[in-house]
Amino acid sequence: MQENFDLQSYLTEGVEDIVAGALKATLKNPRESAFMLKFAAASRIASAKRRKAEDSGEHIPPFLIASITSQCNLHCEGCYSRCNHATVDSAPVKQLTAEEWARIFDEADDLGISFILLAGGEPMLRRDIIRAAGKKQNILFPIFTNGTYIDEEYFALLDKCRNLIPIMSIEGGREKTDARRGAGIYDRTIANMDEFQKRGLIFGASVTVTKQNYREVTSREYLDSLSARGCKAVIFVEYVPVTEESRSLAPTDPEREYLQDAIQKLRESYGEMLFISFPGDEKSSGGCVAAGRGFFHINSHGGAEPCPFSPFSDVNVKQTSLLEAMHSPLFTALRSGDLLADDHAGGCVLYEKREQVERLIAGK
Repeated sequence: MQENFDLQSYLTEGVEDIVAGALKATLKNPRESAFMLKFAAASRIASAKRRKAEDSGEHIPPFLIASITSQCNLHCEGCYSRCNHATVDSAPVKQLTAEEWARIFDEADDLGISFILLAGGEPMLRRDIIRAAGKKQNILFPIFTNGTYIDEEYFALLDKCRNLIPIMSIEGGREKTDARRGAGIYDRTIANMDEFQKRGLIFGASVTVTKQNYREVTSREYLDSLSARGCKAVIFVEYVPVTEESRSLAPTDPEREYLQDAIQKLRESYGEMLFISFPGDEKSSGGCVAAGRGFFHINSHGGAEPCPFSPFSDVNVKQTSLLEAMHSPLFTALRSGDLLADDHAGGCVLYEKREQVERLIAGK
């Protein structure tokens, strides 16, 4: 890790940039802008909580990723969740209940976590959990969804609870989106976007960046089409291989550099859109920010994991609190060692070093 690097300040500045970008993106939407102003105040309070904890020797990340279900109706090419067997076709069993997730959301709020990314599987299959999230107005919940379950009931909930932001998956135009996600998914996603715009609801797009689409999804033509439909946030998620067979989809270092340069230019060109890259440039943050450095992951069964791409866990939040989970032997070893800062060929350092992670779990 970088010496004399203030991670909490780095993360706080990142959160402030996201909130400022969101405010700018919602200026022409009075209801959304009013909510974002309230959230900005809540975010400052959360940052103060995290700084106070940091000064006492307790590092609290501003982000949590919550995979609230293992069920999904799609079979996207190279899906990390299916490759990890975290998403399956059989009926989910022994998953966290809505009440258990509500307790997690309460704990996150108390700790000063500002953002909880809802994922799956397909998170919109769990209406009960999303309703619970809507009640936590101090936390922003981006919902990473394939969009196929958005209906009138969801439109009403999203209109009422402005802290719930649907982030719909789209991989470029019709050809690339349908090739990866299934026939007809692109048209369904576009129809959702048009309906959100008609109703004055804020939404974003999630783009999985691969070797095949990295130029298309950062092109002015593509971003103009999203902007015209009212999209206010684009989250570029670099494809992370979790099997040797899926490595061919992952961007190389030159392609990742192209992506970061392109995103910087987009930020300068589109005043009313927010652009976020994940995982982004790890060099600027002193290495990978998983395992509680910048975020961590709770899977649908309650296992606390470093990252969705690294499904290793030695503690379950059914038996412990969020704060205690962050002090698990695995998380502690990852944060205190050099593994998160190790050089790697791209994608996920924890996947590349999975044998070392497994040894840490085994206590070796």
